[in-house]
Amino acid sequence: MSGIPNTRICAALFTIPLVAIAALGTAAAPAGATTSPVARSLTCRGEGVAPHALVRYRTETVIHAPLRIIWKLQTDVERWPYWQDAVTTMRRLDHGPFRKGSAFRWTTPVPPNPTTPATSLAITSTVEQLKHHSCIRWTGPAVGEGLRIDGVHVWNFTRVKGGVRVSTEETHTGAEVEADVPTATKLLRQGLEAWLRDLKTAAEAPTHDRPH
Repeated sequence: MSGIPNTRICAALFTIPLVAIAALGTAAAPAGATTSPVARSLTCRGEGVAPHALVRYRTETVIHAPLRIIWKLQTDVERWPYWQDAVTTMRRLDHGPFRKGSAFRWTTPVPPNPTTPATSLAITSTVEQLKHHSCIRWTGPAVGEGLRIDGVHVWNFTRVKGGVRVSTEETHTGAEVEADVPTATKLLRQGLEAWLRDLKTAAEAPTHDRPH
């Protein structure tokens, strides 16, 4: 999950990851990003997003960096706040390598919207499936004042000429988001595109500028 006036803050609510909700306003999609509204849903070890969710979005981009760098940025969740403005706090709930069963709790601001007031979401994400350097799938609730979202988020990483194609798909369910599906879908889109943009920026940065 996954906003506020900052054009990068969205990357979290709708990220349950969310990283993402909020309001990226008119933020542009990452360079080279594409959407696949009719493509088969992404999966990780045979499991995908919620099949009947009304709020869903999928997008992807090519990142010109080694897969090992992109994977480390994405899985070293405790360092998300260093490259994602949308993540205000982060705490890993387990120890050791990032793996199936790993869990993390983080927060992200959410601006006011037609169905809920401004709030801060507390998100607890649990890795359900993972294949090293290939895919991740996590699930979990995002809870704030007047708002609860249950999210499923899938990431795929595919080596291509010159870099890595990073594809992501997420679904949201819950009374508040289902009360206004177009707005919830728009916010999800903005959040996921912001996340990809931030990941691309961090991964392609010179070594001395990259989060450590």
